[in-house]
Parts: sequence; structure tokens; C-alpha cells
Amino acid sequence: MAFTAAAFVSPPGLVVRCMNNVPDSTVYGGPKSQSPDRRVTVTQIKQKHSKGEPITAVTAYDYPSAVHLDSAGIDIAVVGDSAAMVVHGYDTTLPITLEEMLVHCRAVARGAKHPLLVADLPFGFYESSSIQAIDSAMRILKEGAMDAVKLEAGAPSRITAAKAIVEAGIAVMGHVGLTPQAISVLGGFRPQGRNVASAVKIVETALALQEAGCFAIVLECVPPLVAAAATSALQIPTIGIGAGSFCSGQVLVYHDLLGMMQHPHHAKVTPKFCKQYAHVGNVINKALVDYKEEVTNGAFPGAFHSPYKINAADVDGFVSELRRMGLDKAASAAAEVADKNNTSK
Repeated sequence: MAFTAAAFVSPPGLVVRCMNNVPDSTVYGGPKSQSPDRRVTVTQIKQKHSKGEPITAVTAYDYPSAVHLDSAGIDIAVVGDSAAMVVHGYDTTLPITLEEMLVHCRAVARGAKHPLLVADLPFGFYESSSIQAIDSAMRILKEGAMDAVKLEAGAPSRITAAKAIVEAGIAVMGHVGLTPQAISVLGGFRPQGRNVASAVKIVETALALQEAGCFAIVLECVPPLVAAAATSALQIPTIGIGAGSFCSGQVLVYHDLLGMMQHPHHAKVTPKFCKQYAHVGNVINKALVDYKEEVTNGAFPGAFHSPYKINAADVDGFVSELRRMGLDKAASAAAEVADKNNTSK
């Protein structure tokens, strides 16, 4: 018997990008040609950067958001640990676990066929040692079907972790500036790089991440001139969020840019750096209120949204069978609906 990738059974919940996804009946007909442009790669991100083409990135946490990013042609889908806040309702990114991140990763991988898939390493799953960092990163790729991982840097140990992950054969995106996982040290969600020492540290950390082998760096909540300095100093792309227009690309949180909802700690205020391209949350709220009203007053579902019919010839037989079973009330209800349908016609 000849074996193919399709012959192997994956553990429950594991998303595998099969080496050959052709149905079994045609697998021996030879592999189908694959388009090299089907999914964005790290190499393509580097090529866009070298050409001076802006890079687009948006967070995604589930299948629907991933499909939206895919349809829009976004370059990078970031499965952010911000899911802790916008999906799970926590005040910070700290509580989310690796297992929870993997669930989000798998959902996004099923929906986004075009973007480069990058997932955050969650707090508590890469800081202890390089071995822990590598193990977590491997799970993100093997079980989460991601292309790369992202980690927040600052301390030398995190630079070491990034280097170890890259040396293990896994692409890494760095993150400097406001690093939400470090709010215990930062004293909250505060902009960074607003004095000489802090600004220099951002550039130095970015350079260290580049030296560690990172293919790109996220710059969050830093003054535009600091972002410009870091971008100029680096040979790899920078992705800004609240860092001005001098970065190689931009990233925003899906829920923020759509105006879908507000994080608990934002107290109904979108981050200052975020442009809302829609107010989807208002549309959703109105739709839900309208739905409730129509259900309450009996307007929904009407005849148009009740499309399934029983054959007219079987109505009498159904009613008779209900009466034979002693279900006279049910028989009367069925007969009444049948009469109303006939009258409406």
C-alpha cells in the first residue's frame, strides 16, 4: 500500500496543512500545481519592505474575522493575545493561556487562506527558559497552523528567547514600545519612548531583536519620530500601531477599526491612535433590538421566513394520526395552521 499525507490521522483538534489535499480518488493522478502567491510568506513581506510597499496587518481571532481579512487581501493576520480583552472580556492580555490561543489560531487558519499567519506567544508561556519558548512556539505552528510567532521584548531574556526560537526554525516577529504583557512594570497601558532614555531603549531593543533573527518588529504607542528612527536603523520592516506613519506597515485590532465594541478598560473610548473605519457595533445593537421587537410583537418569523411545508395531501393523514395517538390538542393546532396557510394563499 502506498502512503500519502491523507493516510495519517491527526490528534483531535489539530489543524494540519496537508502536503497533499487532493481527494483520495485522484491522489495518484499526480499533484496539482500550487500557486506560490496563494499565501503570503515571510519572504514576500521582506520583498514588500525592500520595494517600499506598505504592509497591512489586522488582528483576527475566529473564522469569520479571518475570512474578512482574507477577502480584503490583508497581508498579515495577527492572532493577538488581545483576544483576552476583545473576545474573553478581561481587562488585560495576561490571563489568556496557550491552549486558548491555539483554539483561536486553528479557527483563523481555517478562514484565512491568503495572509501570513502570526500568533502571539501568551504571557507565562515563553519567559521561563528558551526551552519553554521553543516548545510553545512549536505548538503554535504544529497545533495552531500558524506561520510565525510574535513575542514582546524588553528584557535580555526575551531577546534570548527570540533567538532560540529562530534557531529552532521558526519565524519570529518582535514587539517593542508599549508591551501589554508588561503592564505590571509599566504601570498600565502607557505610551513609551517619550524621554531620551526610553526612546533610545526602543531603538536598541529593536536592533537586538533584529540581531536575534526577527523578520519584523511591531512598534506600539511610541512617538512618530522614535518610530522613524527605529525604522531607519533597522533592515527589517516595522509594523506600527499608534506609532505614526513612518513605519513599514500598520496593524490595528479588528474590533477597534470596525467600531464593533470597546475594551472594558477603554470605558467606551476607542484608543486615540485608532481610526474607526465603520461603526459596526451600532449596526449590531440596532439589529438585535429590532429582532427582539419583532419576536415580541409576532412579526418574525412571518410566512417568508417559514419556508418548510408538508405535502398538502399528507396534512389530513398527519392530523388523523395525531388524533389516533390521543393528541387532540396537537391535531387541532396542526389543522389550524394548515387552514391559515390555505387562507393566506
